[in-house]
Amino acid sequence: MNEPTEERRKVIEVTDTILIPEEELDFSFVRSSGPGGQNVNKVATAVQLRFDVGASPSLPPDVRERLLRLAGNRVTGEGVLVIEARRFRSQHRNREDAVQRLATLIRRAAERPKKRRKTRPSKASVERRLDSKQRRGKLKSSRKPPRPDRGED
Repeated sequence: MNEPTEERRKVIEVTDTILIPEEELDFSFVRSSGPGGQNVNKVATAVQLRFDVGASPSLPPDVRERLLRLAGNRVTGEGVLVIEARRFRSQHRNREDAVQRLATLIRRAAERPKKRRKTRPSKASVERRLDSKQRRGKLKSSRKPPRPDRGED
């Protein structure tokens, strides 16, 4: 019975259909800036998580495409998503934070965007718009001084 629990621990469940094995994630630990006193200079607590979006067999093509678009400048030229976590003072919590942020990003990419339906302004709204434009034009023209070339006959 130990095997399924061990296996479950090594897989990150993003959605019901998307599961990412931890082998696809690459963690590196660097020294973090910020609070920590003397500890900050000795212990590498900041986490840099790298996830190769392009080569991951766990992501469906449409999710992969949306994830690359959503991640923006966090994706390298080779299609590797880099997430840095240095919010906490412990390496373990920063690692969990990075994995959680990756899962959230993938969940957002998994949502299919709604199709845009074309809409037209109603006839009444078009008339209101044109009427207000005409009124505004008349108001502006009434402010102008009378032109001398338009003599009254």
